[in-house]
Amino acid sequence: MNQTDNNLVAIENLFKEFVISGSFLDEITFEKGKLIRKRETVKAVNGVNMNIAQGEALCVVGESGCGKTTIGRLVMGLLQPTRGSIHYAGQRIDDLSRDQLIPYRRKMQMIFQNPYASLNPRKTVNYTLSEPVAYHFPELNKSERAEKVAEVMESVGISPKWGDRFPHEFSGGQRQRISIARALTVDPEFIVADEPISALDVSIQAQVLNLLMDAQEQRKLTYLFITHDLSVVEHFGTRVAVMYLGTLCEFGETKKVFSQPKHPYTKALLSAIPKIRTTESKHIKLNGEVPTPINLPSGCVFHGRCPHATDICKQQIPELDSSDSTHRVACHAIAEGRI
Repeated sequence: MNQTDNNLVAIENLFKEFVISGSFLDEITFEKGKLIRKRETVKAVNGVNMNIAQGEALCVVGESGCGKTTIGRLVMGLLQPTRGSIHYAGQRIDDLSRDQLIPYRRKMQMIFQNPYASLNPRKTVNYTLSEPVAYHFPELNKSERAEKVAEVMESVGISPKWGDRFPHEFSGGQRQRISIARALTVDPEFIVADEPISALDVSIQAQVLNLLMDAQEQRKLTYLFITHDLSVVEHFGTRVAVMYLGTLCEFGETKKVFSQPKHPYTKALLSAIPKIRTTESKHIKLNGEVPTPINLPSGCVFHGRCPHATDICKQQIPELDSSDSTHRVACHAIAEGRI
């Protein structure tokens, strides 16, 4: 995907494989008088190309195991890609050393899925929030750090008076607000939010989502928002990327994708959204099981469950169509005009 001046993050031909066959000695077997090395890998991300524009909220959706979280961790530098590149503001960052990444640690922050696991239970809220401020803003004295922490706590709806409390003294929604505050204390430009509301009660989800939207508007933030909740995408996302088995199926403006889905998998996903009106199209049931990412199918990874698959779908990997920059899809059947 071409990089433009407005792109904050650009992901190009990204691959990530996880070795599951153990150590080198575990991979060695003896067959027919010969030593053979058998290496098994989980192919989590396979040739993904996408860009994230300055100030937008790009939502990545797909069923469990499609590679959403892996992409977020690759962008943040928590994982190293097998192949491909990641650029931030025009600078390649996936090949930087730990020390070279330090300036980007302040610009790029992550909000994790589980608020019960992402906070240190042995540290108070004040310590958790002031530690990154002290590291990234060494010029601030103790009172200035405390003032900054208090300001951020108020902005996320947590009273600064509660700063001496520990995480176990807060509810799940309050903990996630603290996690958001931790990300905001260092004045980031870009935030990866990995299913930040999925572990919360439904009554609290809207509050946290509105908090993220307010923070985006007030601080001019850019989001990579990872979720499986399509109703959240429709409400929150500027654009949406639909993934299946580590590959990008459809990519475009949220309104276009939701009103005119093209890829068969996207249509099936959107048909699963509960609807009150009975005149709406019925739920599309996909046949077959999701293939294992250990042994990916040849060609289009969706061909085994697609009702429109032909021989070319089984043999060739489809590429994202470049005819419409606002709505791109990777599907042989669409390219050939069959659907």
